Amino acid sequence: MSKAIKDMLVDDLKGRLHDVGDLIVVSLGKLDAQKTTQLRQTLRKKRINLQLVKNSLARRAMSGTSLAPAFEQSAGMLAIAWGGEDVVDLAKELDRLQGIKDYEGFECRGGALDGSRLEAADVKRVAKWPTRSEQLSILSGQISGLAGTLSGQILSAGGALASQIQSRVEDLEKAEGGESAGP
Repeated sequence: MSKAIKDMLVDDLKGRLHDVGDLIVVSLGKLDAQKTTQLRQTLRKKRINLQLVKNSLARRAMSGTSLAPAFEQSAGMLAIAWGGEDVVDLAKELDRLQGIKDYEGFECRGGALDGSRLEAADVKRVAKWPTRSEQLSILSGQISGLAGTLSGQILSAGGALASQIQSRVEDLEKAEGGESAGP
């Protein structure tokens, strides 16, 4: 491959991954073209991109970026996956696909998360985290639970105070009514 073509490939990869913060490096093993196409279609439904890359070109393209650690200690032809709702969603989907018999040989090799290298075991741990939408629902549940408790406490104390004031007003009205009726 000529230097000009390599430079074009490096520039293309830089352009594709310009706004990507996290990615996972995978090995396609001995998947044939049909299985690879099926894998790409499955991932595309989840808005996940998969691209085969030559390790040395990927290392050149990602040099000096937060994705560079993903290519440390890697060799040969690899594929990179990025996209999805967030990195947890990406890791969950790739971990799920590793267990499918049709994609035997497909495996996660590592990746990059916030500028740090992920090992294959780290990808499995990330896959067990809650996704962004799950985290948001947990957080909103905690906030609304606290707000409900606070509202209940304010209303119960306010209700008790209002009841005491109403009782005192009634007592004063009775006392006033009793004094004006007598003389």
